[in-house]
Amino acid sequence: MAQVTLEPVHRPLEDLSSRRRGRRRISREIALLAILFGVYNLGRYLSAKHSGSAFAHADELIHLQARLGLPSEAVVQRLALSVPDLAGSANRYYASVHFPLTAIVLLWLLIRRPAEYAKARWALASLTGLALIGHMVFPLAPPRMLPQHGWVDTGVMLGQSVYGPSADGGPANQFAAMPSLHVGWAFMVAVFLIRSTRSRWRWVWIAHPVITFAVVVVTANHYWLDGLIAIALALPLLLIFDSRRVRRDNAPAGAGQSGGRRDGDQRSVGVPAVASSSSARTR
Repeated sequence: MAQVTLEPVHRPLEDLSSRRRGRRRISREIALLAILFGVYNLGRYLSAKHSGSAFAHADELIHLQARLGLPSEAVVQRLALSVPDLAGSANRYYASVHFPLTAIVLLWLLIRRPAEYAKARWALASLTGLALIGHMVFPLAPPRMLPQHGWVDTGVMLGQSVYGPSADGGPANQFAAMPSLHVGWAFMVAVFLIRSTRSRWRWVWIAHPVITFAVVVVTANHYWLDGLIAIALALPLLLIFDSRRVRRDNAPAGAGQSGGRRDGDQRSVGVPAVASSSSARTR
């Protein structure tokens, strides 16, 4: 009686080709994101020409927030300034976390969760496009440019400003306060990571948009409504670009019956195998 042992066939050439396709995809996605970022930066030159209306809109927004009963950001800032080193930490968080963390999360999704990345990319791009329209239609001077209302530019005061004392300084459009992409991107990043991970600690990511919202207010870079409207714009986009729907649509038949099958067992399904001649024995 012959005993046959099945062994998987290794395909090094196919693995090499797959890695090359993966590297090309990563390069292509990075190029796409760079183009989107360039288009956004182009918009700053268009909206930055409307400084007069930006200050008029700021006065209108301040009165609207007062009518809505929102607390004064200036009072919150004064309380923060009374705590040693808190304003400096807020300045550093504002300058160093927003874009780098978003880029790191997108890169991680691209490599480890490609289905989630595809949705995250277009959700972020859509929010950024809507924000660009808002910045052009409704240019808005941030609170730090309005000392007459009680605000202080904590960046200039502590020598940590990413913009400089002039409205024309720095790499970004300083009249792009409405809506706040700092808050909108932070909110989306938290949702992406909560959706794509299973650890019970994933809910800690909620702290990122909460801290970001507090930071933009303490540093006088945004009003309450800037962040609230950014979240309101992000919510429907997160529902439209929901990566969980991709997993349901692409799930193979019987996938729900796999139960406790481990990842290693799942990867072995569908791998062709041949009999090993060295293992064939005859009794």
